[in-house]
Amino acid sequence: MALTKVDKSLLQTTSGTADASTFLRGDGTWASADAGFNSVQTPSTGTYTKTPGTNKIIVEVQAGGGGGSSGNGTQWGGNGGGGSYAKQYIDVSSISTATVAVGVGGTGGTSPTEGGTSSFTCTGVSISCLGGDHGEYHTSGHNDGGIGGVATATGANVLINGQNGSSCYSYGQQGGDSGLGLGGNHFSYNGGTGQAPTGYGGGGGGGAGTSATGVDGGPGIVIVWEYK
Repeated sequence: MALTKVDKSLLQTTSGTADASTFLRGDGTWASADAGFNSVQTPSTGTYTKTPGTNKIIVEVQAGGGGGSSGNGTQWGGNGGGGSYAKQYIDVSSISTATVAVGVGGTGGTSPTEGGTSSFTCTGVSISCLGGDHGEYHTSGHNDGGIGGVATATGANVLINGQNGSSCYSYGQQGGDSGLGLGGNHFSYNGGTGQAPTGYGGGGGGGAGTSATGVDGGPGIVIVWEYK
């Protein structure tokens, strides 16, 4: 039996437009399928604007890792702490934009800095992920590792605080891990520059020697997974 096409112009409908992306509901309205992946964005600091057709998002917020310190005259450098991480589902059907900050990785060296805060803020939602603290640098004495960052959010589904960076006691120490990255290691010999972290938000490795250089922490990132 041959199939016969239905002429949509003969259908009694109440609203909406018939096209390749809509279906006819039982109440006589043409509607878009409200499901499925739409797009992914990695916004920079500033404003996130949702892709047309997006009604729901899952946002990942990763802060920057702390910088590793250089070694001083008597001790190796302290390793940077990892940045914190959050993951949250948000209904964005009634909003079109959000405010975003992407934290930078902390600088390493004799004046190391902490990792930058990453955040995502829109109506009813506030996510703030603190960066990892830097490894300590003293002109003499022991250099402690940096404290991992702390994540806070309204109604977040997942919160992961950054791991603390290791102090400078021995070989095999490393910067703190993060939700999306791994901390950099000390080299396994005296006199080596600290190793860089991998991924996003890991703490920088401290200088593996009394005058070796610490390295920068990993940068933060914001990832927005968009759904219809």
